[in-house]
Amino acid sequence: MAVAAANCCFFAAAFTGRSITHRLFYTLRTPNYLCSASYNQNPVPVKGQPKKSPGNYPIEKLSRRSKDEKSLSNSVGSSGRKKNERSQSTTSKRVGVEKKGSQGFLADLDEKKVEASDIQDASFLNAVVKVYCTHTEPDYSLPWQKQKQYTSTGSAFMIGDGKLLTNAHCVEYNTQVKVKRRGDDTKYIAKVLTRGVECDLALLFVESKEFWEGTEPLQFGRLPNLQDSVTVVGYPLGGETISVSKGVVSRIEVTSYAHGSSDLLGIQIDAAINPGNSGGPAFNDLGECIGVAFQVYRSDEVENIGYVIPTTVVSHFLEDYERNGKYTGFPCLGVLLQKLENPALRACLNVPSNEGVLVRKVEPTSHASHVLKEGDVIVSFNNVRVGCEGTVPFRPSERIAFRYLISQKFTGDVAELGIIRGGQSMQVQVTLDTRVHLVPYHIEGDQPSYLIIAGLVFTPLSEPLIAEECEDSIGLKLLTKARYSMPRFRGEQIVILSQVLANDENIGYEDMSNEQVLKLNGTWIKNIHHLTHLVDSCKDKYLVFEFEDNFLVVLERESVLAASKSILKGYGIPSERSDDLLAPYMDPVGQNDEHKAGDSPVSDSEIGNKDLHWA
Repeated sequence: MAVAAANCCFFAAAFTGRSITHRLFYTLRTPNYLCSASYNQNPVPVKGQPKKSPGNYPIEKLSRRSKDEKSLSNSVGSSGRKKNERSQSTTSKRVGVEKKGSQGFLADLDEKKVEASDIQDASFLNAVVKVYCTHTEPDYSLPWQKQKQYTSTGSAFMIGDGKLLTNAHCVEYNTQVKVKRRGDDTKYIAKVLTRGVECDLALLFVESKEFWEGTEPLQFGRLPNLQDSVTVVGYPLGGETISVSKGVVSRIEVTSYAHGSSDLLGIQIDAAINPGNSGGPAFNDLGECIGVAFQVYRSDEVENIGYVIPTTVVSHFLEDYERNGKYTGFPCLGVLLQKLENPALRACLNVPSNEGVLVRKVEPTSHASHVLKEGDVIVSFNNVRVGCEGTVPFRPSERIAFRYLISQKFTGDVAELGIIRGGQSMQVQVTLDTRVHLVPYHIEGDQPSYLIIAGLVFTPLSEPLIAEECEDSIGLKLLTKARYSMPRFRGEQIVILSQVLANDENIGYEDMSNEQVLKLNGTWIKNIHHLTHLVDSCKDKYLVFEFEDNFLVVLERESVLAASKSILKGYGIPSERSDDLLAPYMDPVGQNDEHKAGDSPVSDSEIGNKDLHWA
């Protein structure tokens, strides 16, 4: 997903199904890599792709997104994904926040405005620190090893209680994180408490008392209004000292977050955001923090479009951590919705007024699958009326996407929906939970799962693996499932044979790669842990693997067990399976063995319709 070159990295994500590709980048300031349109250097090509000319960036097509969604990219500095190509071998104060219901933060409006001439000496600048991170990414193609480490720099700021706030992509795959205060030459070790991938936020903790001497945490402010002045502070490339840029708020709406592959409230600004700004605060004229800089929009047709994570999202992230001791995520409703702008469509569905959205699909893993049905029309969410364009009232003279209301809730919250079913109005209750992806965007833990049987390397299909292998080598069938299929139960995975380590036991199968394995000895495979369990418990003479198009791979079980150690030794592999597969297998509740993995695709017509939205 990332491209590397000389002093910073841009990471791009383009959602499939749009006729025009929107590019949003989160950027990473590194001492060794650069790929910025403002620099006349060629980015290093992603494995398997041709070199790009200056200004062109590799795009990772993020899956399972509706067509009307834009792809954003974190332009602000720090880690994200792939800064390097794969190696050849293959305080003491509480957080300054006061809540106003669920709407965000209150601010002390009696404070005087910070004049532009006083910016340099403003005390709040001292709360902004520089982040130095060393990253070591997993190697998804060779899942038993890591890639070569790389370093990056970004920004963070103090929020009290010994904590700092930064972007999640700044400390992704971190092996060491250090921070340095303004005007200081000492770097202090920081611990990552939690990362919120969806909202691209991370919480750091610095134990050293010396680091916090004489400091004050930043105070959070309200959500700004359009045309409000905004000042972005951080440590972007071009120098070592703190940098300040000014602009105005251009737009506030639900925005695609490039790093998290999610849609949350975002603030668009025209202040310059450059590699290294990632994780830095954005201030209003009162010196209050109104958000966190995290990504920019890159296009030949536009310029100076940056994005800030608003305090409403920051508040949700911090409260989630306080409630649960970890980040649990933003919930979803789990339905695919269609706008009801057409009068005939509303009349056919017996919707009497110009409102509501049509339920086109319900995710099987969501609680909504027990409550909602295809063809239902959602007309209200917690007594807030939903318009026929899928929007709800936001502020005076403003409306916003319906999914904004959902993102304000927490996992486990119960929402009351007003629906019309067959012309009858009714109220139903739905428990909100995090969305389950058949092919995940991010892998939890430090190591991808894998299982090696007689040199056959099995691993779950994931977006990082697709990015690393390149789409051409993955194949159209797997890409279609990755983009459009929904899981039937929690824990379901698409398990693939990623490659074959040639040896005497697998003669004739050496050229196989990136093929989905469907069954073992006639039993449908639910996930990689299930496959491991089936192999370990097998008593048959042969291990019979069934792939797409009825392709068979047959191995003699006793021979496989005898040859396992020598194969691993010959390829320098420490273990035949990842550590997570050593734990006892727990079967997904209520699932039978006759389920075919990934067989609930979203149709092309659904993906191609701009009026459809995942809630």
